[in-house]
Parts: sequence; structure tokens; C-alpha cells
Amino acid sequence: MLENLSSPHALPWLVRPSARTWRCDPAPAEVRGFHATLPDYAPTSLAELPELASELGVGRVFAKDESCRLGLPAFKALGASWAVHRTLAERAASGRAPGPVTLVTATDGNHGRAVARTARLLGQHAHVFVPQGVHPQAVAAIAAERAEVTEIEGAYDEAVRLAARAAAAPDAVLVQDTAWPGYEQIPGWIVEGYSTLCAEIDEQLAAQGVADGPDLVSIPVGVGSLAQAVITHYRSRPSGRAPALLSVEPEAAPCVLESLIRGAPVSVTTGKTTMAGLNCGTPSSIAWPHLNGGLDAAVAIPDADSAHAAARLAALGVSSGPCGAATLAGLRAVLTGAGVGERRTALGLGATSVVVLLSTEGAAANPHATTDR
Repeated sequence: MLENLSSPHALPWLVRPSARTWRCDPAPAEVRGFHATLPDYAPTSLAELPELASELGVGRVFAKDESCRLGLPAFKALGASWAVHRTLAERAASGRAPGPVTLVTATDGNHGRAVARTARLLGQHAHVFVPQGVHPQAVAAIAAERAEVTEIEGAYDEAVRLAARAAAAPDAVLVQDTAWPGYEQIPGWIVEGYSTLCAEIDEQLAAQGVADGPDLVSIPVGVGSLAQAVITHYRSRPSGRAPALLSVEPEAAPCVLESLIRGAPVSVTTGKTTMAGLNCGTPSSIAWPHLNGGLDAAVAIPDADSAHAAARLAALGVSSGPCGAATLAGLRAVLTGAGVGERRTALGLGATSVVVLLSTEGAAANPHATTDR
């Protein structure tokens, strides 16, 4: 079901009632154990926000606060560290000559910094391609990890293309968090790395008396890799309560929403958005089957809504950049306004429901303003 997008007041929203019955295989169990061996590892906090629960008419709201993850201000280090670990292990097992390699990637900010940090800690090199629209301070943070940074004039998809070309050099390997036919193993490892975040949420909710898990999880979406990990976590369970899963994108880059509407992955022309990490034009090829099968709903939001949500989270003690705050903005859009009753019913939400917001970056990860404009 899609609201009429020709109306100036329509909500760009799609709901899919069969998603909670879709099932897939689980992520590897050893990922959490690997992360636990890293020197800076600790579970990030799951903050309960009763004020938001009251505002939104649900029972409890929690925000998974990824403003400090393995020493970086975003969740991306989970995927980068596991994928680089697996990549270097595979290279060693294949008998390739030891010595440093160059880890090549394209980024809207957080993933590139995570790859660069991992490379530096492991004595490897990093080459990061950055598209237009990434804040200079975010670019400087990548360079501060001793990475070679190449800024390009094009959009994210073009940066990915150029990174893939550069990774064809000797002793270079592409560590990209999106997949396409013929390049899927390493992006799959990145998705597996994100499973640690979901395992932590299970434990933290149980400690808060929510043994059955959440009723809804709100997920920020770029190419869909994090959403793939979340869908894998909740849709690989053979029984028990299956939560509703909501994806949130910028109106300037709604590639997942548009793909779901058309029933096939499509590329969209992206515009400018402060949600830089979500400014992606093409869904990941390995994420698409999970998005198409397991997402209950998708919504696209304007920058102003994300900024307002970031300010609200800051007032409640959660540091969140525009991408992380998008999950609150998307949830607000769905749970307020005209047609709200129908949307609540479609998502199975009521006055006692438990909602988890994935706040995937802190304000330091993306220096754009987080106040109303």
C-alpha cells in the first residue's frame, strides 16, 4: 500500500503485510566473539526514552546509541573490522605473499573512516574515495587515519565505481559495503559484522524486562546493508514474536522505497541531503532479497525532519547525527498525521508496544547542523 505521492501532503510510505512471515538463514555465531576480542569493544548503550514513548503513543522507546563504537562515532566499525579480518585471513590461507595490502573503498563518511582505522591498526594501507556532499570535517577525519583520500565530483555510485577500478591494482582489495553481481563476498562479511549490534539489543532488552524482543525496529537505510543484517537477525528465528521492521531514507535518495514500489531493484538519481551516509542511489544486490522479503514498511523523510529529530534526541541525552536521527524522524512520520490509525494497525502497534530506534551515528560523525531549519 502506497500513499498518493502526487498530493503535496502525502507521506512517501509503503507497507507490506506479509513481511513478518519471511524467513532466512542466521548470521554466523562467531562474529560477536571476534568483536569481543578487540581492545576497544564494549556494547553500546540502549537508552530508554519514556518521553518519546508518551509522544508517540507506544509503551516503550529505546535508542541504540552508536555515537561511540570501537573508538569511532558510528556503527560502521563492526562491519569493517570483521570484513577486513576475514579478507586478510583468506589471503593468508591462499598462500599469497605476506605484507601490507591497500584496502580500497568508497564512502559517504563513516564506512571509509572505519576501513581506514582498521587498516591503520593492522598495519595496512587504505585508499578512500569520497563523493560530493560529504562534509570537509568528515573527509579530514578519514585522512587523519593515514588513509589516502580521493575526492570526486560525482555522486556515491560513481565513487564506488572508481574505488572498484582502483582496487584492481596489485596488492589492493576492495572493502565495499555494497554489493553487485560478481562482488558479494566481502559485502556479505560486512553485513555479518553488523549482527553484533542486534545481539547486544537482545541482551539489553532482556535486562530491561523485554524478553520477547521489540515490536518494531526503525532502521536507517542507504544501500541496505544494515537493514539486511537486522532483517537477517529477526527473520531467521523459527518461532517467537517477529517485530515490524521499518526502513527510513532521505527523500533525496529513496532507492529502497522506489525499488520496493517497483518490485525490483532500481537506481535513482540522488540529490543533496544532510543525511550523507544514506545518500545512495542503488540498493546492494545481496541486501535486495532481504529488503524485498523481510521489510514491513519503508518511508522517506526530508532533511528538516531529521534535523528536528536529532535536536530532540540531543535534548534527551542521545548524541545523534542526521542519519541516526532519521529513525526517529521516520517513526514520527508514520505514527502521526493523517492516516495514522491505518499505519499503526498495519504495523501492529498499540499503547504497550516496544520500539527500538537504531541511532547509527553520533553528532561528531556528521558535522551538519542538527537543529531545526
